[in-house]
Amino acid sequence: MNDDFFNFLVATDQLDDFLGYKGEIQDEEEIESIPDNYIKDEYMKKTIDNLKNEIGDTLLVAVSKTKSNEDILKAYNLGIRDFGENYVQELISKMDALPDDIKWHLIGHLQTNKVKEVVKRNIYLIQSVDSIKLANIINKEAIKYSKVINILLEVNIAEDINKTGCSIDNLDDLVNEVKNLSNINLLGLMAIAPNTKDKDKIRKSFREMNRLKEKYNLKLLSLGMSNDYKIALEEGTDIVRIGTKIFGNRIYNK
Repeated sequence: MNDDFFNFLVATDQLDDFLGYKGEIQDEEEIESIPDNYIKDEYMKKTIDNLKNEIGDTLLVAVSKTKSNEDILKAYNLGIRDFGENYVQELISKMDALPDDIKWHLIGHLQTNKVKEVVKRNIYLIQSVDSIKLANIINKEAIKYSKVINILLEVNIAEDINKTGCSIDNLDDLVNEVKNLSNINLLGLMAIAPNTKDKDKIRKSFREMNRLKEKYNLKLLSLGMSNDYKIALEEGTDIVRIGTKIFGNRIYNK
């Protein structure tokens, strides 16, 4: 078994389950004999099955940024239809190459000069709208292509100056203005939890997002990633965005 597979099992807290017992590794030869492609079939299947059972009716978006079309097709063949991408060029490349019934979610920051490329394709949901300027440009392009674009507003719930998202202080104005745009369908809110291991802080931020969803009478809340989705489920999220737990650690080109 190669290092990538071992690291995947460790990163997804599944090493013990794979070995069939709890505790430390006892037979190194047993590990080395595992076929490298096992991660691509049996283990991904088990992970997805477990997630589906765990999340119930909550929508699972498999975050596939930096992942190959082959990896995405494996998840697709296991029943996943919703995939999330962070970068527009990577999204477009995958949309053009992969099955038409995939529902693509843009979850990364959308630059205004890339809006046209996203809107003219069959994007399912833009989860990262964070300004009226961006919303107006999406609306303008949607009118041009005779479409209505589903969006979520991204909220900077962590109040982190290094992260994108609308501040809570400006959210009232943004919601009210977006609701008046003719070719945008505002479905809900999205947020990334504070970068902390303090579960109470994460829970508090998710609880605040649920309060905001109710305040604005919106349908959807997108919260939770591989490391905090369980808290998000407990706090009533409608969508979870999970990548590492399904695909393993991301690989970036150097």
